[in-house]
Amino acid sequence: MKKVRKAVFPVAGMGTRFLPATKASPKEMLPIVDKPLIQYAVEEAVAAGITDMVFVTGRSKRAIEDHFDKAYELESELEARGKSELLEFVRSMIPKNINCIYIRQAEALGLGHAVLCAKPVIGDEPFAVILADDLLDGNPPVMKQMTDVFDYYRCSVLGVQDVPRAETKSYGIVDARRVADRLEQINAIVEKPKPEDAPSTLAVVGRYILTPRIFHHLENIRPGAGGEIQLTDGIASLLDEEQVLAHRYDGVRYDCGSKLGYLQATVVFGQRHPEVGPAFDEYLKSLVV
Repeated sequence: MKKVRKAVFPVAGMGTRFLPATKASPKEMLPIVDKPLIQYAVEEAVAAGITDMVFVTGRSKRAIEDHFDKAYELESELEARGKSELLEFVRSMIPKNINCIYIRQAEALGLGHAVLCAKPVIGDEPFAVILADDLLDGNPPVMKQMTDVFDYYRCSVLGVQDVPRAETKSYGIVDARRVADRLEQINAIVEKPKPEDAPSTLAVVGRYILTPRIFHHLENIRPGAGGEIQLTDGIASLLDEEQVLAHRYDGVRYDCGSKLGYLQATVVFGQRHPEVGPAFDEYLKSLVV
């Protein structure tokens, strides 16, 4: 089986929890200090050796395309003003060997449907799925951890973490048995079970490596509530014929799809920022009485 060289970024969601900030700008473009969420996600993919970034977009998502496109006017202005450091930063935002591909999801029919939209580009290769509003802070980066697992076991891998039982209704939850350190074999997966019905507290977060066989299952499962095709249901069907592993990643997750998680990430990344970190840290200390 080939190495993971392609990543799908489902970015067609409306981002209603951040209105009015997301009325005219995608939630994936919300900045953590001075870098948008989608760039953190792409940099994580690049660190894992991924070269093809497949963005599944919707209406009002043009800002994402513009962000990764060449900005002739901006570069000319920076060059004219002699701002060479900023100019180099803009030009080297992503390596030159990276390909950005954009696919329009005409209707928001679920995460599974967004992944299925990428089938013509993915073809018969294994691929990653990265949800940008899950900001995962790991060393090595979490997707690199997962591609290492894939390279050894050659099967689908899901990023997981333990959550409080009361929160299982917000996640896909797996029933799994331990295989190795930080690694478990999945027996079953359930979408958003009630706490009393959850098979465990091991929750899938926004990182996946999937074999191309997932497309067959996404094409054949029945849509769920609201006519949506759930990726969890596709993975549950895939389990009938292929091994799927759960990787307890080494790192910290910030749920930047929620206001609290977004603020937490802003504080942590602000404190370590090379330009403003020390001053910001002092400011935070001054607020403690």
